[in-house]
Amino acid sequence: MTSVQTRIEQPSRPLSRSDYKTLSLSALGGALEFYDFIIFVFFATVVGKLFFPADMPEWLRLMQTFGIFAAGYLARPLGGIVMAHFGDLLGRKKMFTLSIFLMAVPTLVMGLLPTYAQIGLWAPILLLLMRVIQGAAIGGEVPGAWVFVSEHVPARNTGYACGTLTAGLTSGILLGSLVATLINTLYSPEEVADYAWRIPFLLGGVFGFFAVYLRRWLHETPVFAEMQARKALAEELPLRAVLRDHRGAIILSMLLTWLLSAGIVVVILMTPALLQSLYHVSPTDSLKANSLAIVLLSIGCIGAGSLADRFGAGRVFIVGSLALLASSWAFYHSLPTRPDLLFPLYALTGLCVGIVGAVPYVMVKAFPPVVRFSGLSFSYNLAYAIFGGLTPMVVTALLKFSPMAPAYYVACLCAVGLLVGTYLLVNKR
Repeated sequence: MTSVQTRIEQPSRPLSRSDYKTLSLSALGGALEFYDFIIFVFFATVVGKLFFPADMPEWLRLMQTFGIFAAGYLARPLGGIVMAHFGDLLGRKKMFTLSIFLMAVPTLVMGLLPTYAQIGLWAPILLLLMRVIQGAAIGGEVPGAWVFVSEHVPARNTGYACGTLTAGLTSGILLGSLVATLINTLYSPEEVADYAWRIPFLLGGVFGFFAVYLRRWLHETPVFAEMQARKALAEELPLRAVLRDHRGAIILSMLLTWLLSAGIVVVILMTPALLQSLYHVSPTDSLKANSLAIVLLSIGCIGAGSLADRFGAGRVFIVGSLALLASSWAFYHSLPTRPDLLFPLYALTGLCVGIVGAVPYVMVKAFPPVVRFSGLSFSYNLAYAIFGGLTPMVVTALLKFSPMAPAYYVACLCAVGLLVGTYLLVNKR
């Protein structure tokens, strides 16, 4: 009996050693690739001073630097759609390995790039090009990883597999934060600006090639292998079929991506800077609290995915959205008057953001296998490009009216989560 037949005839089999190996290698590779994508933001100020003219106004330099960072987000849909197209036609594993290779190369090159003082205008142009390639790579990695692990494990463990993979991705943010802290601790500001800023990028390139090597040990998913054996692969452009036949799944997936992207961007990526600028928390304390929140976020992702397997995604999103609403409101409301609650409340909020671990559980089930990669990738990357880019601007604009702007925005997300959860519960999904 083949492994494909075993999977079909015994859907309730327990997770095997091979499944755990696949999950571990996929999550580790995802963490290393996400580190490569996110490390830029931790050194944006230094990079901006080195890759743009010295006489440029500080606000313009910072805007252009973050513009290059945002270019990575804008490149995600194109990269994701192209890789998903070939992932649905040629195989999940090929694209899963290609995405991490495409991330490792530009990250390594960024660590070797000459600065504006050395080659002038070519410096920011090359930096932008490398960032676009990174964005294309991450656009294929995240949806591809969710599809890859979900098609390897028994159907009853889909949520656990996707939650574990998502935890790996969020661990990449933590790794980036820890490396940035280490570099700024070991080296003086002058040394960082002179040469030490390159170290995290060179490390990222090494991490990436190591992950490429690790993925040699992974096998094509049983689901794709079965479709290939049956000659049941897409006979037309997969994205065309997605746009024609699966519009409801696209809308559902985009709403869930809004919940995921904005939760990560507001609570994890933006809050440390807000803690320092609005509430005068020291950089060290804000970074420590943020690291603790990311650890709890990773745990929450695995928990949310596992609970979705057992109780269904609808119940998880309803309960999780209410928990995130309560914890985030308490966290942001306590900052001006109860600084002693920073660590426990930030940790609790991070745990509740872990609801995003159930997002891929719904998305991989929303599309049939023949167009799953394309459907998930199109919905996820398009929504992430829109909401990942707009969220910081919306929250920053709201801060002019109230310091509770992050809490208001997260509350809107929780309302989306409740609506989606109710829809899933009614439709028994």
